[in-house]
Amino acid sequence: MAGFGYTVLGFGSGGEAKVEFDYLVVAGGGGLQTGPACGGGGAGGLLTATGNKISPGTQLTVTVGAGGTSSSPNRSGSDSSLIGGDLSITTNGGGFARPLTSDGEAGGSGGGGGGAYRFNSGINSPAGQGGAGNTPATTPSQGNDGGDGSPSFFSQGQPTGPAGGGGGGAGAVGQTAPDSVGGQGGDGVQSAIDGTATYYAGGGGGAGNTRGQGGQGGGGQGAPNTGGTGAAQGSGNTGGGAGGGSTPQSGGSGIVILRIPAAQYTGTTTGSPTVTDDGDFKVVKFTGSGTIEM
Repeated sequence: MAGFGYTVLGFGSGGEAKVEFDYLVVAGGGGLQTGPACGGGGAGGLLTATGNKISPGTQLTVTVGAGGTSSSPNRSGSDSSLIGGDLSITTNGGGFARPLTSDGEAGGSGGGGGGAYRFNSGINSPAGQGGAGNTPATTPSQGNDGGDGSPSFFSQGQPTGPAGGGGGGAGAVGQTAPDSVGGQGGDGVQSAIDGTATYYAGGGGGAGNTRGQGGQGGGGQGAPNTGGTGAAQGSGNTGGGAGGGSTPQSGGSGIVILRIPAAQYTGTTTGSPTVTDDGDFKVVKFTGSGTIEM
């Protein structure tokens, strides 16, 4: 998945060479509203770009979003951003997922919907729809839609039950739940910005008679219908969505990574990022908010 940035060619004031850098900005993954046949949380939005240039001395402010929880109003993930000078990049938190017959929320990637159900009163309630991804819209897209809940009606007391859709991932949509099987979370996007190919921003798996698997990039696994326990949180600092279920689970926190030529790295930061070497580059990894002077 390509990213976008503001690329300014040439030199800064006084003839200084522009500072070159790559970035990866991932928002926090979505949590969930707990309940039967709950969908998986949507992954945090992800944007990445290479070959950006910025005037030396520019201070960039970094915000790293927290993962969504199971407690209102913080069920959706929080935004991450990288802002300063001519650069303004914001990714949006993953949408939270809902249980039986309820729609998932929109976000960087959308949360999964809950499964259809036939109640003892004879009322048939259709499956919930997955939340929209890439919300608010960015170009290119920061994420994908969540999957719908299982379309088949299951009655109370049946040994099998409905299932939730998978949360959307930054690289793929969440799967619509196939009957009693929880939908698989959409895969995230692979990046080697720190020198190691790693997936980020995978959607959470939906709950079902067979649990849905989380998407590559930290998406949590959904819970089985029996007992409703066993859902997994989204992995920290990946932006992964929470796995659906009847017990509280949180989305994974986001991350912001910069890759800068070592010869141009100032070493002036706040917020205690992790700084490592990768050949002739410095990799600056923020897992909490802070600043960096370019």
